Amino acid sequence: MAKKRKKITIAVLAVVSTLFLGACSTAPPKDPENICNIFEERRDWWRASKAMRDEWGVPVHVPMAMMYQESSFRSRALPPRKYVLGFIPWGRVSDAYGYAQAKTMTWDDYIRETGNRRGRRDDFADAIDFMGWFISKSQQINGVSKWDAYAQYLNYHEGWGGYQRRTYLQKQWLVATSRRVDQRSLNYAGQLRGCEERLNRGWLRRLLFG
Repeated sequence: MAKKRKKITIAVLAVVSTLFLGACSTAPPKDPENICNIFEERRDWWRASKAMRDEWGVPVHVPMAMMYQESSFRSRALPPRKYVLGFIPWGRVSDAYGYAQAKTMTWDDYIRETGNRRGRRDDFADAIDFMGWFISKSQQINGVSKWDAYAQYLNYHEGWGGYQRRTYLQKQWLVATSRRVDQRSLNYAGQLRGCEERLNRGWLRRLLFG
């Protein structure tokens, strides 16, 4: 009996340690192709994503697919550099930054409208909330469904005015990228349907019952 209690105690400590380290980690998830594995590894991301869904009515798989495309889930991602004469580094192509690759002006709009003045672009919870806000605004302004990852990504990349002017029609690479985002969103949605119940279990219940 004592041995059994000792094993349970060790297992509990291991889970707590894993959860603590996961919450502190800023490294990209090990398996970004599988949203279940992402959220199993980063339980704090799942909680933040559910909070975003509750706040903005945006399905989790859409901004997650967009974030994968934008930063590969790197907290301090930056856009490519510009070069003078083809080899001299000269700044960045834009001031986008963080998980969501949010541009400064758009991020400032988000802060002003939501009051999230302590928000940071390199914090996942703030970044996913920003994307939920943007997707919701795209629906309001351009009538794009929150479940339509293809059109949402075009809005995200070109801006609401650019989408209205259909600037993406001159960028076939962007259209192709948006289709990849849409396919990944569908993949994520299917995966999430199979694991959401487990993700919603508390850590102790998962430890005891799997």
